[in-house]
Amino acid sequence: MTKAELISEIALQTGYDKKTVRAIVEKFTDGIKDNMARGKDVFIRGFGSFVTKERKERVARNIMARTSVYVPAHIVPVFKPGKEFKECLNAPKAKKTTKK
Repeated sequence: MTKAELISEIALQTGYDKKTVRAIVEKFTDGIKDNMARGKDVFIRGFGSFVTKERKERVARNIMARTSVYVPAHIVPVFKPGKEFKECLNAPKAKKTTKK
């Protein structure tokens, strides 16, 4: 699902116009990005956590050139799903019926 599809679905379900929903979704994602850029983690109860993780420096291999490459320490964003989110994903699904 793309962001545009998500906006359309939310607009359809809530009755708000797409322009309003788009502004809300943009502010929501900007808020997450801004806080993570400042080193703050974002926790959304029932959904999950957006946290940052520091990767140590290391030496990697460029297989094509057969050389070693230095990769400096860097920070990566990580999403950790919450318990309710995991349960939703692992809930038993209705069996699909096939036409014969």
